[in-house]
Amino acid sequence: MATEKTKMKKQDLKFNKNEDAMKLKLSALQRKIEKIHLGGGMNKIKKHHSKGKLTARERINLLLDKDSDYVEMGEFAGFGMYEQYGGCPSGGVVVVIGYVSGKQCVVVANDATVKAGAWFPITGKKNLRAQEISIENKLPIIYLVDSAGVFLPMQDEIFPDKEHFGRIFRNNAIMSSMGITQIAAVMGSCVAGGAYLPIMSDESLIVDKTGSIFLAGSYLVKAAIGEVIDNETLGGATTHTEISGVCDYNSPDDKSCLSTIREIVDKIGTHESAGFDRKKSVEPKLNPKEIYGIFPKERTTPYETRDIIKRLVDNSEFTEYKSGYGKTIVCGYARIDGWSVGIVANQRELIRTKKGEMQFGGVIYSDSADKASRFIMNCNQKKVPLVFLQDVTGFMVGSRSEHGGIIKDGAKLVSAMANSVVPKFTIVMGNSYGAGNYAMCGKAYDPRLIVGWPTAQVAVMGGSQAAKVLLQIEVASLKAKGEEITADREKEMFDSVKARYDEQTTPEYAASRLWLDAIIDPLETRKWISMGIEAADHSPIEKPYNVGVIQT
Repeated sequence: MATEKTKMKKQDLKFNKNEDAMKLKLSALQRKIEKIHLGGGMNKIKKHHSKGKLTARERINLLLDKDSDYVEMGEFAGFGMYEQYGGCPSGGVVVVIGYVSGKQCVVVANDATVKAGAWFPITGKKNLRAQEISIENKLPIIYLVDSAGVFLPMQDEIFPDKEHFGRIFRNNAIMSSMGITQIAAVMGSCVAGGAYLPIMSDESLIVDKTGSIFLAGSYLVKAAIGEVIDNETLGGATTHTEISGVCDYNSPDDKSCLSTIREIVDKIGTHESAGFDRKKSVEPKLNPKEIYGIFPKERTTPYETRDIIKRLVDNSEFTEYKSGYGKTIVCGYARIDGWSVGIVANQRELIRTKKGEMQFGGVIYSDSADKASRFIMNCNQKKVPLVFLQDVTGFMVGSRSEHGGIIKDGAKLVSAMANSVVPKFTIVMGNSYGAGNYAMCGKAYDPRLIVGWPTAQVAVMGGSQAAKVLLQIEVASLKAKGEEITADREKEMFDSVKARYDEQTTPEYAASRLWLDAIIDPLETRKWISMGIEAADHSPIEKPYNVGVIQT
C-alpha cells in the first residue's frame, strides 16, 4: 500500500511539474502577443486615432459579429525579423477567420501603425496565405486596405518573383473567376500596384478624407509629368465615387464603412456543402485542462497519447483503428465539436510488439506507416476530415529497418497523405522532426490549417543531435587549418552551436516564418479544428482520390 501511495505521489508531482511548465510557457506567450498587438507602438496608435482612423484590430472587432468565435492567422509573422528596420509585428497585416453577418469569412487588414502598412517580404507571404485559405475553402474575403505599398529598402524580396506582391492580383482574378466573393475597403493609402486590389474585387468602398487610391501620388506625378495636384483631388473618395467610378461606396468614416460591408455580406447567398458529417457538439468527458499536466515538460519523456486525444474529442469517445498493430501511431475516429474526424497521432510511449521487438515512442516504424496509410485511405473513402497530432522524431533507422523496407513504407504513408482530397488539419504538439514532419502532414503537404502548441519544435532533427553533427564539421574545419581544439573549447563551441540551433526550433521561430499559422493554447485546439472544418465544408470535394503508385 505504501508503495502504491509513493507511486501516486510521484505521478502527482510529475503532473504538477508538467502543468507549471505549460502555464509558464502560455504566460510568456501571452506577454509576447500583447506586445505584438501594439503594432507600431502606442505613439503610432495615438497618431492614427488623431486622423479619425481606427487601428487594424479595432476595425476587425467592429466588423465581426459580436461575441462570435474567430481565429487569428499569422499573429507571430515577422516575430524577431527585420530588426534593422525596427521590426514588423504581425507582418504589418492582421488576418482572421471569423463571422460577418453570420457568414464565415477571411478578413485581411493592413496595420498602418507598422511602417505605414508597407509590405515586407513576410507581409506578402501572409497575404498570400490568407488568399490560399479563401481559395481552398471558397470563403468570402474582405480586404481592409491601408498601405503605403512595397517597403522600398527590400523591394527585391517582395516585388518581382512568382510568390511576391504581384501574385495577390493574379489571385484576385482567379478568385473572381471561381465565384469567391471579394470586398475591398480603402480606409487609408492604396497606392501604385496595390491600387488594383479594390477594383479587382467584386465591390469596393472608400472612406472620405482618409482613403485614397492612385497609381502615383502627387509628388511622383509632379516629378514625372510636372502636374501640380493634391492627393485628395488626385485619388480621394469623391474622385473615385463620382468621377472615375473606381469605387462603389463612399463612407464618411471607418464605422460607417464597416457597417456597409456587413450589409453587403448579409446579402450573400448560401454556399454548397462538402457534406462533412456533424452532430450536436459534446464537451470532452475528461477535463481538457489536464492536458497541461499530461504533456511532459521534458521532450524526451514518454506519455500516453490517447490521454491527450480523449481530452480533445467529444465525450472523450475514440474508436481506435487497428489498436494492436503499428502501435507507434494511433489512428481512429472521433468527433470534435460535433464534426466527424479521423485522427492520426504519434504515440510517445515505449512499445513492445507481439514479435517481442521494442519500439521507441515518437518514431515511425514500417508497421505504423502501413497502418496510417490504410487509415488515411479509409478516411478519404468515407469523406472524413483528417487531424494529425504531431509529436514525431522521424522514421526508424538502422539495418533492420532498412532491410525491412522502411523507405518503401514511409513513401506509402507520404503518398497516401499527400494525395488526400479530404481536408487535413495539423496540430504540432511537441517534436516535428525530419521526414516525420512530412509524413504527419507538415506545412509542405497543404494542411488547411497548421498550428503549434507552445511546446512545439520544428526542425530537421533534435538540438543535441544536430549540434553534434554541426560541431564535428566545425572542429574538422578548424583542425584542417592547424588549430588545436581543447576539451573546454569544444564544449564551448558545442554549447554555442546548440543554443543557435535551439533558437531555430522554437514555435515562435516557426510561426514568424508562417511554417505554423499560429501558436495556440492546447485548450483552443478544438475551436481551431472545428472552425477549420466548417470553412472546408464550404468547398465540395471535386477531385477523386487517387494515391498514384504505392508499393506494397
